[in-house]
Amino acid sequence: MAQKGVQLDREAFSCSICLDLLKDPVTVPCGHSYCMNCIKSHWDKEDEKTIYSCPQCRQTFTPRPVLVKSTMLAVLVEELKKTGLQAAPADHCYAGPEDVACDVCTGRKLKACKSCLQCLASYCEKHLQPHFEAAPLKKHKLVEPSKKLQENVCSRHDEVMKVFCRTDQQSICLLCLMDEHKGHDTVSAAAERTERQRELEVSRQNIQQRIQDREKDVKLLQQEVEAINGSADETVGNSEKIFTELIRLMEKRRSDVKQQVRSQQQTEVSRVRELQEKLEQEITELKRKDAELEKLSHTEDHNQFLHDYPSLSPLSESTHSSSIKIRPLRYFEDVTAAVSEVRDKLQDVLIEKWTNISQTETEVDVLLSEPEPEPKTKAEFLKYSCDITLDPNTAQTQLLLSDGNRKVTVMSEEQSSSSHPDRFTGRCQVLSKESLTGRCYWEVELRGRRVYVAVTDKNISRAGRSDECKFGRNDKSWALDCYNNSYNFCYNNVRTPVSGPQSSRVGVYLDHRAGILSFYSISETMTLLHRVQTTFTQPLHAGLWFNWSPGDSAELCKLK
Repeated sequence: MAQKGVQLDREAFSCSICLDLLKDPVTVPCGHSYCMNCIKSHWDKEDEKTIYSCPQCRQTFTPRPVLVKSTMLAVLVEELKKTGLQAAPADHCYAGPEDVACDVCTGRKLKACKSCLQCLASYCEKHLQPHFEAAPLKKHKLVEPSKKLQENVCSRHDEVMKVFCRTDQQSICLLCLMDEHKGHDTVSAAAERTERQRELEVSRQNIQQRIQDREKDVKLLQQEVEAINGSADETVGNSEKIFTELIRLMEKRRSDVKQQVRSQQQTEVSRVRELQEKLEQEITELKRKDAELEKLSHTEDHNQFLHDYPSLSPLSESTHSSSIKIRPLRYFEDVTAAVSEVRDKLQDVLIEKWTNISQTETEVDVLLSEPEPEPKTKAEFLKYSCDITLDPNTAQTQLLLSDGNRKVTVMSEEQSSSSHPDRFTGRCQVLSKESLTGRCYWEVELRGRRVYVAVTDKNISRAGRSDECKFGRNDKSWALDCYNNSYNFCYNNVRTPVSGPQSSRVGVYLDHRAGILSFYSISETMTLLHRVQTTFTQPLHAGLWFNWSPGDSAELCKLK
């Protein structure tokens, strides 16, 4: 009997309350067995209810059952103890508070090894087997165990959400598609995930490139520190040699020079160290962000990916450090020359030249190059004027281009034009042919009831009438809505009222590297309407959007 007992599962002879081998085993009317003290304690807590239940199957008993020790079960347990059958399933196999539990297991549940997106349930290895054996279940999508399966279920229709509504930016079920989301721009969750995945990869590439750039900057700054220290040491040494030739009256002056060089050395090294530390902190942040995006990119659950994607924290503003100006390694050379002159003209130095020595200790230029100041006057803006034209391949079919593709007019009938992947198909929009980089300034003359003056990524969607195509309704474009003698700034579907003098001409200033975009009302003077400070990661184009009003037009002005 002992030999057979060794082959039995210890869990079958364990109390489901204390999870240990049965002690003084008793069997309740439903057939389940417990330690006598365990079941008594459990029922003592239910005395006030006068209804007693089995902890495993929840069958209820009234009145409270009389407990009698099961002699045969007790003997069997003792035999099991003698055979050495003491090892229960390892605790790490059972689901803890932070683990995903198997939805099929009864009693103490085992950890789930997979979750099924079709069944909306999680399974341990044992209960997962039907998904590998039954033909209908083999087609189910298995992912890593997840506690968020219910987030895939529509709260209104209790159906799995397999569709993504781009109009409302949310996951929906097929019944929602036929009801309140009817007529909206919808795609499968998998298709939307694919597009967002591409965006994520672009973000990761940008982050990785920024990490590489910052690491190079850190190395350059370290070289700068070494150069400053080396030059300062050499200058101090030369000064010491020269001052030894001077008479006692020069002792104080020698000390002053040494002190000034060391002080300047410490100041400049501290400045570079501080900048170096900022760049290293930015590298750490970028690596953390990259790890966060990488983790999200491996999420197998499309809906969970779409749920978590908007909550990602945006990148902090980048330190402007694309170039570092390195001076020749002669930081304190002028000091040495001045001291030599002191040696030769002692009397003049004591009376007149001492000021020259102090003045030669100029500030060492090791700062990263700062962005140039933004233009203030019309003349300064015109220095950055760019000659841009409109791209016929992007113009929606109701738009007519003229005057060397500088003017666009809304027509009542569609214009004959060839099919092109860059063409806007649903909105009266057109882009500039030229890509905008560096600093650019241009002006638009408006003639019509409503015109949007915009700047947009080249990757903005072109087909359809969804917000992904409209200037100012997404995160790829910025637009000034000029409508009935009023202005509104639009970005990412948020409208911001803008006050300023009305004019038929709008000026646009772009500093791609600095991330600055400004709109101006142009008359006899320039008045700032709205200014944006952001980070541009893609090539940009000028854009115009009309509100389906035949006769409305706009023209890119010649400024040169």
